[in-house]
Amino acid sequence: MAQEPEERLKEAKPPSGPSGEGEMATGSPSPPTPSWFTPKRLLVIFCVINLINYVDRGAIASNGVNGSRGTCSKSGTCTSGSGIQGEFNLSNFEDGVLSSAFMVGLLLACPIFASLAKSINPFRLIGVGLSVWTLAVIGCGLAFNFWFIAVCRMLVGVGEASFISLAAPFIDDNAPVSQKTAWLGIFYMCIPTGYAVGYIYGGLVGSHLTWRIAFWGEAIMMIPFAILGFVMKPLQLKGFAPTESKKALTSVGTAVSDVQVAEISDGTLTAKEEFDTKSSKDSAKPKDTSVSSNHFSIFMRDMKALLLEKVFIVNVLGIVFPSLYA
Repeated sequence: MAQEPEERLKEAKPPSGPSGEGEMATGSPSPPTPSWFTPKRLLVIFCVINLINYVDRGAIASNGVNGSRGTCSKSGTCTSGSGIQGEFNLSNFEDGVLSSAFMVGLLLACPIFASLAKSINPFRLIGVGLSVWTLAVIGCGLAFNFWFIAVCRMLVGVGEASFISLAAPFIDDNAPVSQKTAWLGIFYMCIPTGYAVGYIYGGLVGSHLTWRIAFWGEAIMMIPFAILGFVMKPLQLKGFAPTESKKALTSVGTAVSDVQVAEISDGTLTAKEEFDTKSSKDSAKPKDTSVSSNHFSIFMRDMKALLLEKVFIVNVLGIVFPSLYA
């Protein structure tokens, strides 16, 4: 009878084989691969999305969308303007702001999305960003003055930030080792290609239809990918444990703790009531505040390190100011 509690305690211990405690010691289990996923399919999807992003940048700079202001000759003959400049009678400065406004949203949102990727599935974040991008581009087509379209262009940058900051790590994770450089090269080749296609697209659509339809056409092209970001089973970045795995590991760890603090009394194995009471009290305490403050402190620490990086600051200034005064 004296050995009976010890035997029951051993039975209550979790297995220490490859699927038990040993696996937890080595880290979180890798998530299962979605059925839709192949590396080449992922590359194609991301390349098309990247192409559409830069088609938008080329389109807003094209003659058909950007247009020109109305002019009046000395003889009193006036010609109406075209495109965004002609409709809103933009000055050169306002036109420069409109071309670079998306950079404000892009530069502010990239660190935020990168930080959120530590606690939220990055694939879902891309879906959120593409949805914001689509709504912002639709807003550009509905613009009624300069300030409205300027704000929409900033939101375009916010939506683009999630994809820009998270797509390349996905490709780097899943590309064959010997072809990583080639795959990333293909992905980034969509930047000049998108600009070139955007100039042609904006010129044709803006000249034959209106500049507003050019924006709406971009939104129609992006909508399927925004929906896929929410509908498809998400892919997980390496080194980021999915939320379900974290919850499972927490549950197993709690169960192990319950066994370790169990008391052996009167020859029987009983769960410690004080531990259960303490656990229930701890779970009743609000944890959202501490978790949010922890995430915020991590984000501020990352931002401080980023703002102290001279290369980042020089790149930001080099991108914004030439566009502003173009």
